[in-house]
Amino acid sequence: MNAIYARQSVDKADSISIESQIEFCKYEARGEAYKLYCDKGYSGKNTERPAFTEMMKDMESGALSKVIVYKLDRISRSILDFSAMMERFGKYGVEFVSTTEKFDTSSPMGRAMLNICVVFAQLERETIQKRVADAYFSRSQKSLYMGGRVPFGFRLSPATIGGVKTAMYEICPGEAEQVRLIYELYSRPECSYGDIIRCFKERGILKNGKPWERTRLADILKNPVYVRADLSVYEFFRRQGSSIANEAGDFIGTNGCYYYRGQDAAGRKQSKLEGGLLVLAPHEGIVSSELWLKCREKCLEAQRIKPCQKAKNTWLAGKIKCGVCGYALVAKHYPARRAGYFLCSNRMNSKACEGPGTIHSDEYEELIYGEMLKKLRQFKTLRKRRDNNHGPEASALSAELAQAEDEIASLKKRIADADDILFRYISERLRELDGRKNELIKRISRLQPPEESSRAEVTNHLYTWEELSFDDKRQTADLLIRAVYATSGRIKIEWRI
Repeated sequence: MNAIYARQSVDKADSISIESQIEFCKYEARGEAYKLYCDKGYSGKNTERPAFTEMMKDMESGALSKVIVYKLDRISRSILDFSAMMERFGKYGVEFVSTTEKFDTSSPMGRAMLNICVVFAQLERETIQKRVADAYFSRSQKSLYMGGRVPFGFRLSPATIGGVKTAMYEICPGEAEQVRLIYELYSRPECSYGDIIRCFKERGILKNGKPWERTRLADILKNPVYVRADLSVYEFFRRQGSSIANEAGDFIGTNGCYYYRGQDAAGRKQSKLEGGLLVLAPHEGIVSSELWLKCREKCLEAQRIKPCQKAKNTWLAGKIKCGVCGYALVAKHYPARRAGYFLCSNRMNSKACEGPGTIHSDEYEELIYGEMLKKLRQFKTLRKRRDNNHGPEASALSAELAQAEDEIASLKKRIADADDILFRYISERLRELDGRKNELIKRISRLQPPEESSRAEVTNHLYTWEELSFDDKRQTADLLIRAVYATSGRIKIEWRI
């Protein structure tokens, strides 16, 4: 019996339909009996197609003697798949016929011509893939809606951007309140994904009628679609190695952002930011840049240590890091010795660090407490600094500074390939930009306002330290300290104030 195989990936005006393919193949069958195998909506890039699989099983059982297709690329667009398929055809004595391309598969020349045609079929497929990817990348840079699942907290509304009809996100007030609550809870040092899930369960807060899951919380906390992006967000993604489609001056603290995985990147796009693309979106963000960055940096830190692990041995957990490799130090208590030590997590996991030496946890806690007291004596009341509210003049200067730094980085990359003339021009331009950069830094520092009050205010906590709970000590340390880099011989504290 003959087999007629037809395939169509998508319905297009310029593509031949399955029905037309079958008519051409019927003529080639010359009135002999045949069985139809049709795959509609399947690509030719591989052989994972139900009708194709059924046809191959029938061939192996001896039910088929000839396979007829309209065109070679209907059955395969992959050289490896086609070679394996032709080997199986030969093994079971099955003839292969293409109605538009006449091949004699019994001769070496016919088989060679067949393989050449498959090469061009694969080239066509890869060219189409590249063209689609380039079009997607180009459209994404214009802030156009690119499809996909609508993030929780938004709904779609029609929009016109740059004369192109598209869609944009619109805030759903009820869901947006839940998003804000997620960020506010996770911004607390002691809060984990599990804590948020338990809190929502107690309050009866569900997502689509089901309890919240860790993966959905992580997606929300890492997605810049929710942030009201300002210069601090611009600087964060630039430091992470992401490409940014918009100028620094466009980040005014209003719009959310789209984040796309780079064309050559692999894996989840929110997990690795290097090589990605950040684009300002037309919609308004939900959470402030300060709150979003605090949560996003906490997510980044969680990738280096075991996530969702509650601190129990030291109030410095999450703050104290190895002064050799920068990984987190873990507090370990040994009851037999009646002593506690800080151990490098990098050394514990992979032996990739020589370790910071012997660090007794109780002694270092006393040392850090003493340094916190010294720092606090500068203030009667500690107030959390708001870094991003410096006024329009400071914002404009910061945008200019970011542009100058971008140009400096770009020029440095060109030095290696520059000839003598270009090298002199680059050197002169770098001197100009460096001078301008220093001037901008001085002007911005003069415009820095005094510290403003905020809801997170700590008063006299360090003077009643022993009376505080473990969580209160952690929160107090979080307001004062960004990170502590320690070895047995030295200590470096990065302050928030």
